[in-house]
Amino acid sequence: MSIPFGYASPEQIMRDRAEYARKGIARGRSVVVMQYADGILFVAPNPSKALHKISEIYDRIGFAAVGRYNEFESLRLAGIRYADINGYTYNRNDVTGRGLANLYAQQLGMIFTDSIKSLEVEIVVAEVGDATEEDQIYRLTFDGSVFDEQGMAVIGGQSEAVAGRLKERYRPGLPLAEALDAALAALTEPGGERPPSGQLEVAVLDRTREPRKFLRLAGPRLERLLAAPGASPAPPEPTLPEDGAPEVDTGPPTAPDGDIDTGSD
Repeated sequence: MSIPFGYASPEQIMRDRAEYARKGIARGRSVVVMQYADGILFVAPNPSKALHKISEIYDRIGFAAVGRYNEFESLRLAGIRYADINGYTYNRNDVTGRGLANLYAQQLGMIFTDSIKSLEVEIVVAEVGDATEEDQIYRLTFDGSVFDEQGMAVIGGQSEAVAGRLKERYRPGLPLAEALDAALAALTEPGGERPPSGQLEVAVLDRTREPRKFLRLAGPRLERLLAAPGASPAPPEPTLPEDGAPEVDTGPPTAPDGDIDTGSD
């Protein structure tokens, strides 16, 4: 039997799709999701206010993603519709992180198997419980694989290196300020400078809040956390010019939160 021109084995097709997705994800900046004393913390370098890599899905559930914005945004919206419909039809307590992770796993797996192009995304679904041991963190890859993470998860292009640095500083029950400091230390390459607060996207699922647990941290609230005892000292402020001297240009204004990227993120 002759092999048709342009034939590729199913195994080769799957390998090519996986390699394509990994290359797209590798161009994105990493996101850290980790437990702290009162809930779950999300941290991402993100220089745009318009587009978010971290979002709320439902009362106790948060979502983080890297990759192509239009692709993971469609997944986020699908998750919100799923949560709203099930919460309204049955009970709000019936909407769980596990159920949402299963939904995403089915969608990602189907697209990876049946479509010509796989999605260039990696996502985390996290649900905060009434106690630390009830928290859930699920990491999902482009092919629909689900990983039940313990304590922390890292996604994005440099995830292995970031996870290695995070493990050195992570311990259960960290206060929020120390957890944020550990996440930023992990996201910063050795010898590099941490991004300023205006270029960070930070949010928490705080189990002490009622009824909705998701809260974005920005502005003065984030500044106070970054300056809290136990956090690494912030970079020194630029020196003001002497009287009569021309004003020093310290560079462009701080970029807003979010992440605008026409390609991978």
